[in-house]
Amino acid sequence: MSPAVAAGIGLRAPHHEALLAQRPVVGWLEAHAENYFPQGGAQPAILERLRADYPLALHGVGLGLGSTTPLDLAHVARLRQLIARFEPMLVSEHLCWGAVDDGHLNDLLPLPYTEEALRHVVARVDELQQRLQRRVLVENLSSYLQFAESTLDEWEFLAALAERSGCGLLLDVNNVYVSACNHGFDAHHFIASLPAAAIGEIHLAGHDVERLDGREIRIDTHAHEVCDEVWSLYRFALEHVGQVPTLIEWDTKLPPLEVLVAEALRADAVARSARASVA
Repeated sequence: MSPAVAAGIGLRAPHHEALLAQRPVVGWLEAHAENYFPQGGAQPAILERLRADYPLALHGVGLGLGSTTPLDLAHVARLRQLIARFEPMLVSEHLCWGAVDDGHLNDLLPLPYTEEALRHVVARVDELQQRLQRRVLVENLSSYLQFAESTLDEWEFLAALAERSGCGLLLDVNNVYVSACNHGFDAHHFIASLPAAAIGEIHLAGHDVERLDGREIRIDTHAHEVCDEVWSLYRFALEHVGQVPTLIEWDTKLPPLEVLVAEALRADAVARSARASVA
């Protein structure tokens, strides 16, 4: 596969030295944009060295596209500087909110799926893309509660957002599976209902299973290998959307770098199998 399609891994600071020393064969790297906002220091310098060998994507976690506070233009300006410096192949953010008045919450919180919320997010995404002068991919969240006010299904909201704003979608297959288990909807229907042409990237990750008041809850922790059910759903997603860049995310209980590389190689194998089945 070409580097733009072969699976990549999330870039995390504890793996910097191993990546520089080993230069493993993975398709690309994805960095959390906010970690590299400073103009100087070790982090951006390491990213410069790795960018010389790997295609790069930038994944934002701090803009809160669904928040009602004004878009943080200083944040956007730093992101634009980072894009100009590192020339990423993809730029993405989350469909979430995370600020109220002057307070910022360290979480990615879901929205009510209403026409009012949709108009608001479309306007925010339009502004962001205009200021960055490029298309942005918007990622679906995992969720544990649903809003009684919602009048749209999540997949309808995402499809309409892509159509009205021209943004792309980052399909997190693990998030779809977690939310489907928690809320009782059909994960395959969710994916099949998204516009295939809008999906520019796929995320895969592991999750935890907890019990609360006698009920099983799945929590998106990024702390484990991808489970078999998510691998199966990933293959279904590829048959729907075709070959797009896929990322292995792992944020807590970080294993040795070799484990992430092995997960990326497994994603490549699933992609080859899916491609062969539709050929």
